[in-house]
Amino acid sequence: MTQDDGELDSLVRKRIRALRVAQGWSLEELAARAKVSQSTLSRIENGHRRLALDQLVTIARALDTSLDQLVESATDDVVSNPVVDAAHARMHWSVKAEPGMTVVRQRMTTPPPDSPSRMRAHPGREWLVVLSGTAVLLLGNRRFRIETNQAAEFPTMLPHAIGAEGGPCEILGIFDRDARRGHQRGEDTGGPGGTSP
Repeated sequence: MTQDDGELDSLVRKRIRALRVAQGWSLEELAARAKVSQSTLSRIENGHRRLALDQLVTIARALDTSLDQLVESATDDVVSNPVVDAAHARMHWSVKAEPGMTVVRQRMTTPPPDSPSRMRAHPGREWLVVLSGTAVLLLGNRRFRIETNQAAEFPTMLPHAIGAEGGPCEILGIFDRDARRGHQRGEDTGGPGGTSP
């Protein structure tokens, strides 16, 4: 197994746990939904059991996601700077537009949570631009500092949280349909709130 394979393996395990926690489910509840034993699920999450394709399919289905999203590799192109068109006095960011996208403007005043258990994961993609101040994006094990006029795009299957650094910041968040549904579900179930736009 290469180092990249080991990183993806670890990422998949973290996604399973983060999605389970975001749903407010215990190990026992997810195990019952996925039709695997609680001890098997615990060993999968903790890295003490090899990931088997058939189990990943049933776990993904139980978590209301797809196998593709569960095993999607991390992207390195998270933060981007604007393209300035001086001739037309405008600034733009490229974003992969899809039908059903939602745009939300949000002012944040607190840093992201310091506990990995408060990070959220769900199907979909998010894109954000910092309108003022400085935002911090926690994405898996990585921490990104996003300054005014910088943008970030990331798959929401990576455990993530967003907050302000050094004072308030204002962001514009864009969610695809799955990402928006994931945030609404978190609000409805009393999941961690305010961790992303």
